[in-house]
Amino acid sequence: MPKVKTKRAAAKRFRILPSGKIRRNHANKQHILTKKKRARLNKLKKSAYVVASDVKLVLRCLPNG
Repeated sequence: MPKVKTKRAAAKRFRILPSGKIRRNHANKQHILTKKKRARLNKLKKSAYVVASDVKLVLRCLPNG
């Protein structure tokens, strides 16, 4: 049987925590930052967790994670 490969794009975006939760970063923080309020940018800095309905999909992309 061939090796099961990890989706590299997903591996760069998600981290599986010891608790089993999956950490992700917020979008909209890369460019066109001048029109975004400072409070909004500060909220976007913080990481978030993947919602329960998407966990199965993310784990399928990270078989060795």
